[in-house]
Amino acid sequence: MTLNPKELRFVKANEIPWETVGDGLRRKVFTYDANLMMTMVAFEMGAVGSMHQHPHTQVSYVESGVFEITIGEEVKVLHKGDAYYIPPNILHGAVCREPGVLVDVFTPMREDFIE
Repeated sequence: MTLNPKELRFVKANEIPWETVGDGLRRKVFTYDANLMMTMVAFEMGAVGSMHQHPHTQVSYVESGVFEITIGEEVKVLHKGDAYYIPPNILHGAVCREPGVLVDVFTPMREDFIE
């Protein structure tokens, strides 16, 4: 999917389709340019965002639900309204304890999400 960031200065969530990205995981890529990207990931109960790492800096906001977040060796349970920061190249993952949504922001943008 190729998006023109200029055309996405204002994003209406209901106009962007969900993409299935794993068992119990769906994602929407909201908007981006070469330096920044915002996405939303919906998790069903028990869904797992597998442990992984990438060269991007990431911040995430728990829009709803309850998640067990692992960043490096540290594990925390986060609830609606909480947030977390992931430095580049740090192993991290998520386990959904109550169905919910994470809003993720990456810098630079995740080219692998739009291929």
